[in-house]
Amino acid sequence: MKRRDFSALLATTPLAGVAGSALAQGGPIEGRQYVVLGQPLPTPAGKIEVVEFFWYGCPHCYVFEPLVENWARQLPADVTFHKVHVAFRANWKPHQRMFYALEALGKEAQARPAIFNAIHQQGQDLEDAKSQAKLLASLGVDAGKYMDAYNSFGVQTKVAQADKLVEAARLEGVPTLAIGGRFLTSPSQAGMGQRATEQELGQRALQIADFLIQRIRAKA
Repeated sequence: MKRRDFSALLATTPLAGVAGSALAQGGPIEGRQYVVLGQPLPTPAGKIEVVEFFWYGCPHCYVFEPLVENWARQLPADVTFHKVHVAFRANWKPHQRMFYALEALGKEAQARPAIFNAIHQQGQDLEDAKSQAKLLASLGVDAGKYMDAYNSFGVQTKVAQADKLVEAARLEGVPTLAIGGRFLTSPSQAGMGQRATEQELGQRALQIADFLIQRIRAKA
């Protein structure tokens, strides 16, 4: 989902497009299927870090979620993966704070499927801490502890750090993957403007991420 076009949806007509051919014929195309960051993002030493920038309320992130989670479970030992929740608009901030509050409580991964389902299947906006706490209580998250975390200085710090990382990456939309602090790709980029299902575009983005991980590893 783009900064400037929050309601635009990707086309869902299947087509074996140019993107798949490009991957089969020597790799993805720089500047089209992925971009090189002019200023690398900070990454942990000795690891190839993959970051998924996402938003709970993004319908494309919802579709991408099972694909990227399955992919992440199979990553080799020299690759790390984590998520960064963005907030391009003020009304996204409560979701961002929810993400980091749940991370602080060690409950984010457990709660994420129910959060996505509540927003995208049940029509709940979860744009305030009270409605979030009500949902999370049904998942076994203590409401008092959640509210304390939501309003904590630690979560405020995490939110500020996430905002700085988003700005440094010059992020334009979600979901987006940052690979090794040097490259960005996304399902929308992976399709090179071709019409395809969101699942196909997501798989192509992950193939490009694999390609870029190998590229970084080869130059290590």
